[in-house]
Amino acid sequence: MSAADGAAAADPAGADLTGADLGVERSPGEHGVGGPAGEAHTAELRDETAEAVHSHVVVAVDGPAGSGKSSVSRASAIALGFDYQDTGAAYRAFALHALQTAVDLDDADAIVGALPSFRYAIEIDPHRASSVTVDGVDVTDEIRTPRVTGAVSHVAKVPEVRRYMVDLFRRVIASTDKAGIVTEGRDITTVVAPDAQVRILLTASEEARMARRSAEVTGQSAEETARQLSTRDRLDSKVVDFMTAAPGVSTVDSTHLDFDQTVQAVVELVQTSTPTS
Repeated sequence: MSAADGAAAADPAGADLTGADLGVERSPGEHGVGGPAGEAHTAELRDETAEAVHSHVVVAVDGPAGSGKSSVSRASAIALGFDYQDTGAAYRAFALHALQTAVDLDDADAIVGALPSFRYAIEIDPHRASSVTVDGVDVTDEIRTPRVTGAVSHVAKVPEVRRYMVDLFRRVIASTDKAGIVTEGRDITTVVAPDAQVRILLTASEEARMARRSAEVTGQSAEETARQLSTRDRLDSKVVDFMTAAPGVSTVDSTHLDFDQTVQAVVELVQTSTPTS
């Protein structure tokens, strides 16, 4: 799917969203926001969001931080000809939004209060660099900085934030016009898309995850990255069990697999699970 300007400002209570509220970037002229085509597409999404998993293939990929969810999911989506949603980017973007608006990260009510002003958009074409914007400003690189990484767990552990994000993620899933979409992140297989045709827990040893995250996060020592990863695991484990595959979820352990082998394992699993895709 080509993508263009779109911003998500979903109401935490699940209020209707406008065409600009889908959190999916689309190119002008396809389903452009603001015009009749965009409005028609929005109405269609409202009708079909609940049945999205029945209209196209949904691949849900869960797993702990540093397991390779993002890079493996994107490469798998390209191989399959699917769209790709990085849900972790939304949490990072909201953490940045909270920091920029001077929200007290130890105050859950203050964090929830920042949701209505959060306007988010993400590119879901895997051939492009999952660009992320907040209030129309490109924050793709900034959300990967240590400052934001340290704030993510504070916002992600708030139940109201997670409910808000679930609604947003489901709308992005419903928006694809390709044969399928790969959506990855925490609790995707159990909460966001429990009825997805393919559900995968991508995991790896703590040592392997720390090494991968160190290579991903910029401007930070390996020791600090390891500390933050352990803290993130500890905090997130209070909200969701991300290390144990739920019933019906397939596990792919990439500890002893290189990147290409991991992608191949995911692609083959999708192909065998959806023979008509």
